Amino acid sequence: MDNQDSTKRASYDFYLILATAVVLAIISAICIYGMFYFQQAQIQDMHPLVKARYMNTMNLVISPFTICLILLIGICVPKRFLPMKMLNWFTLALLVLLGVITYFYGIIMALKINLMLGMVLQFFVLCLAVIGNKHLHFEKKGYWVRVGSSAIHLGIILFILDLFYYKHQTLHLVLFWVTTVATTVGMLCCFYSEAFANLIKKRRWGKSLCLTAQEKR
Repeated sequence: MDNQDSTKRASYDFYLILATAVVLAIISAICIYGMFYFQQAQIQDMHPLVKARYMNTMNLVISPFTICLILLIGICVPKRFLPMKMLNWFTLALLVLLGVITYFYGIIMALKINLMLGMVLQFFVLCLAVIGNKHLHFEKKGYWVRVGSSAIHLGIILFILDLFYYKHQTLHLVLFWVTTVATTVGMLCCFYSEAFANLIKKRRWGKSLCLTAQEKR
């Protein structure tokens, strides 16, 4: 059962990664096309109404893929600590919840709730990674890589959430700086994981030598 569950999880992770990569590629292609079209058509020199219509059209084109990306984030976070059966039920419950919120309060509110839920769950994952929990599911092993990856993902969620609150100056600044710190610390932990691990080993080895010397005295 363990091998079967791990195989299913690996397949599940692969399809989530593939879906995320495809959505990001489409968003990137739309942004690149929009940028070159904007320059080639010289829309910056046109009437403000033409500019507004162009921006609204581009927003409509990219919105479905942005929504898919945010939904994928909401699904990707709990896979770090939930078993496969519970993860499937969680995904179904999340989609139903977001559908109900969309029906009563609109898609923007549903996306905000999804991001806030993802933020809370990712912070929980980060805490588990910091204390060295062994039951988290990561592609790569290593304490500092897990902590770094968790911090980067938290930063990404906060960055997207910040886009909804850019008009609220105080909250925007708080989210921006927390995003910056989390992402920077996460990248340092991932890129220099071996250096951090060696530094900790050296300190522990030095302390053990000191304790041994004191015991001999």
